[in-house]
Amino acid sequence: MALLKAGWIWRQTSVLRRWKLSWCDLWVDGSLCFYESERRRSLELRVALKTLCVDVRSGLECSDVSPPETHPRQNLLVLQLRDGSCVNLCANSEDESLAWKLTLLETRRNPVFVYDPHDDAYEAVPLNRHHTVYITAGAGPGTHQVVVQRDPFDDVAGHVVLGLLTGMAAGAAMRSFLWMPFFFC
Repeated sequence: MALLKAGWIWRQTSVLRRWKLSWCDLWVDGSLCFYESERRRSLELRVALKTLCVDVRSGLECSDVSPPETHPRQNLLVLQLRDGSCVNLCANSEDESLAWKLTLLETRRNPVFVYDPHDDAYEAVPLNRHHTVYITAGAGPGTHQVVVQRDPFDDVAGHVVLGLLTGMAAGAAMRSFLWMPFFFC
């Protein structure tokens, strides 16, 4: 998977609402990952932008968030999620905040295509939790991701037939046990 952007960024914790400096990685599949250090040993938070993020606001658009003590409001970023919660971030400069915002928006709206073998065509679809994303090693901004999705109902008929045959075999075995007492008389 390709890394689009990485760096130190302030993140407001969800419980105590304190600002904490974290290492942040933004991957081409839309994963925004926060770590304690740039060694990436312990994952603190992961946000799937393509499935969870509704909007990205920055700077003066973030009027309901107070930045860390030494940072101006122009450095703020707010990721609004589908469940109504927000991820509050603060970059070290206004330029860095704008760079993060543009990269987040690009990642969020980058189309994902699914191959339909019946029509022999690729179709753009919104990404959800039931898709599996496969990305080539050299993928970067502006590339398209191919999603392979297995239909969960592909093998339902096989399972139904197997269940019917098992039931018939069990029924036949039970009927033979019912006749057994008459053979010993």
